[in-house]
Amino acid sequence: MQLLDGKTTAAALKQEIAQEVQQMKEAGMKIPHLAAILVGNDGASETYVNSKERDCHEVGMQSTVLRFPDSITEAELLQKVTEINQNKDIDGLIVQMPLPKHINEQRIIEAIDPRKDVDGFHPLNVGRMVTGLPTYVSATPDGIMEILSRYNIETAGKHCVIIGRSNIVGRPMANLLSQKSTPGDCTVTICHSRTKDIKSYCLQADIIIAALGKPEFLTGDMVREGAIVIDVGITRIPANNKSGFKLAGDVKFDEVAPKCSHITPVPGGVGPMTRVSLLKNTLKAAKNLVYS
Repeated sequence: MQLLDGKTTAAALKQEIAQEVQQMKEAGMKIPHLAAILVGNDGASETYVNSKERDCHEVGMQSTVLRFPDSITEAELLQKVTEINQNKDIDGLIVQMPLPKHINEQRIIEAIDPRKDVDGFHPLNVGRMVTGLPTYVSATPDGIMEILSRYNIETAGKHCVIIGRSNIVGRPMANLLSQKSTPGDCTVTICHSRTKDIKSYCLQADIIIAALGKPEFLTGDMVREGAIVIDVGITRIPANNKSGFKLAGDVKFDEVAPKCSHITPVPGGVGPMTRVSLLKNTLKAAKNLVYS
C-alpha cells in the first residue's frame, strides 16, 4: 500500500508555481492577483480563506480578501462582484461558499467574469470542461487529477466508481476521468444517495473516489484487493482530545488501507491539492491561458 501524499505533492507544485511567478516578476510582467470575498463569520470559511491568502503570499502572488457582514444584500454583493470584474489589477476571483440563505449562490457564481472564475464554477467554464476545451477546472477535481498524474496512476481502461454527484466534485470528476486524456480513459460509474447496493458497484471498482461527506462511509468490505482509493471527505467528529474533535474522511482508513494499492490520507491527501489548484488557476488567469 502506498500513500498518495497530497501535502508533499502540493508543496512541490507550489515551488514550481513560485518559480514561474518569480520569472514573471523578473520579466517585468504583472504579478498574479487573487481576490476572495468572504461573507459572514463562518469559522471553516474564515480558516479556508486565510489559508488561500497565505498560499498566495508563499508563491509570490498578490492576494486581497474582502470581508462583508452576513447582512449584506444580494444586490450589494453583486455590485462588489461587478467592481472586481472591472478591476484590471485582479486576475482571479472566488466567492467563498456557503453564502447566507437570503443570497442566491448560483446568481453570484454566474455574475463572476468567466475569465476570473478560478474556482471553475461558472457555467461557461463547466461547459468548456465538458467539451474538453481549455478552462478553469474546479479545484478539488483538478487536484485529484494532478495527484493521479504525479504518482503515475494508470487510469486507461480502469473502472472508476465515484460516490457523490455534486457539481463541485462528483460530476466534474466523472467527466474528466472519462475523457480521452492522461489521466482519463476510465469507465465511470456515479453512485449517490439513491443508488441501490452501492457496495456491489464499489467491489467492481479499480478506482474509488469517495466524495459524499459521510465520515467513514466506505468500509473494508466494500473494497477489493489492489484498489486505488481517493478520499475527498473531511468532517469533524467528536474525539477525546484537547480540541474535542478529529478530522475524518469518507473512508474508514484503518479497514480500507490494507487492501489498497494506493490511498489518500485525511488530512494530508486531497485537501492540500485543492488549495494549490486554485493557485494554478490564478496563474492561468494572469497569463491568459484560457481565454487568450
